[in-house]
Amino acid sequence: FCTPCLQECLKPKKPVCGVCRSILSPGSRALDLEKQIEMTETTCNGCNKKMYLSKMRSHAASCSKYQNYIMEGVKAVTKEPLHNTRNFPNRFTFPCPYCSEKNFDQEGLVEHCKTLHSMDAKQVVCPICASMPWGDPNYRSANFMEHLQRRHRFSYDTFVDYDADEDDMMAQVLMRSLRDK
Repeated sequence: FCTPCLQECLKPKKPVCGVCRSILSPGSRALDLEKQIEMTETTCNGCNKKMYLSKMRSHAASCSKYQNYIMEGVKAVTKEPLHNTRNFPNRFTFPCPYCSEKNFDQEGLVEHCKTLHSMDAKQVVCPICASMPWGDPNYRSANFMEHLQRRHRFSYDTFVDYDADEDDMMAQVLMRSLRDK
């Protein structure tokens, strides 16, 4: 995970797993892993300088040859130029369907609704589902709070490729299931 995403998951109020968003309990540091990182040697792919793995991140931030190496890799795997972002729906922040308060991330919307609207029986459109390619912006959930609890325990972004069609995704799932046996 990148630092901003990881820090979002580790907010002091309630740290959550970066994948499934379940609450994390306090743990201890993986000292054996830290020691292994301190003692493992690696080579910079940009300038070929040898160093310990623990120093690689700070080196990579200042090594222009490494940054060029990364950019070449990005260019090699980029299939098409970046799309105009105005054509993409916002799948990161959502309004509350009850009170129209705005800019909740998925977890924030769930918490807000549990705290302030748990007894509201009004049928509303789920703003998270409505932003998805398969979502129906007119569908009103009969029990929105139950829907939130069951359908939005994790972020779809972790598991969904929005650019792939349903047949492609099904083929990928089948291939992965065969490899996992």
